[in-house]
Amino acid sequence: MNEVVNGLSPGDGVELAVIPRGTGWDFVRTFDIPRDLDGALDVALAGSVREIDLGVATYRTRAGEEASSTFANVASAGISGAIAQRANESSKALGGKISYYWATLAVFFGWETGEMRVTVGDESRSGKMIDAMVCNGRFLGGGMMMCPDAEPDDGLFDVLLIGDVTKRDLAFVLPKTYKGKHLPHPRLELLRGSVVTIESDEPLPVELDGEQPGTTPARFEIVPRALRLRVPAPG
Repeated sequence: MNEVVNGLSPGDGVELAVIPRGTGWDFVRTFDIPRDLDGALDVALAGSVREIDLGVATYRTRAGEEASSTFANVASAGISGAIAQRANESSKALGGKISYYWATLAVFFGWETGEMRVTVGDESRSGKMIDAMVCNGRFLGGGMMMCPDAEPDDGLFDVLLIGDVTKRDLAFVLPKTYKGKHLPHPRLELLRGSVVTIESDEPLPVELDGEQPGTTPARFEIVPRALRLRVPAPG
C-alpha cells in the first residue's frame, strides 16, 4: 500500500481500493475495510469514496542524503522503526499481532533510550524518549490502537510521544494498547499538529507505514484530503 500511495499524485482523481493481504492490517482497521477477500472486493467495486489526508516525510537516507516519501497511516522515529524491521525479518507464521508483540519485547529489552527533540506546531518537547509516533490512522503494529482519536481527514496528525518507559510500564501498558486504553499515562503525551520535526543526538530509525527508509533528523507535514480511498458504503 505504501508503494502505491507513493506512486499516486494528489489531485489526479485516482481512487485507491485496498485488498488486505499483508500481516498487520493496520491501515484498513481505521476504515472498517473488511479483511476477508470477498468483503474487500465488494468495497473496492461498490464502496463509497472518502478523501483522507496524507503525510510527507523528509528524512536522511542510509547514505546520508536527504529524501522524502509519502505515508498514509503512521510514521515514527525511534524504537518502532527497529520493531518494524525486526518483525519484517522474522517469521510471521503466527500472524501479525503475535509477530509485532514479540518483536516489541525483543527490541525493547535491548534498546538504549536517547535524547529527542520534537516540535509539533508551536509546541516543543525534549528529553529522553523511546519513540515519537506521527499518526494519521489509529492503528499500528498488528492492531495496537496507539492514537485512538486520530481522524484521517481532519488536517492534523495525532503525535504520541513515548518517554523513558520502564519494563514495568511496558508490562502494564502494552496489552492496553490493543483496546486504546493506554492513555492518559505519565510517560506518554499526545499532541496534535500539521507539521512535526524530530531531531536526536544519534540517528534514529524512521518508519513509514511499516517501511524503514532512513533516519532522523526528520520532518513530517500533512497534505489535507490528498487521497481518495474506497471505504464501506454507509449503512
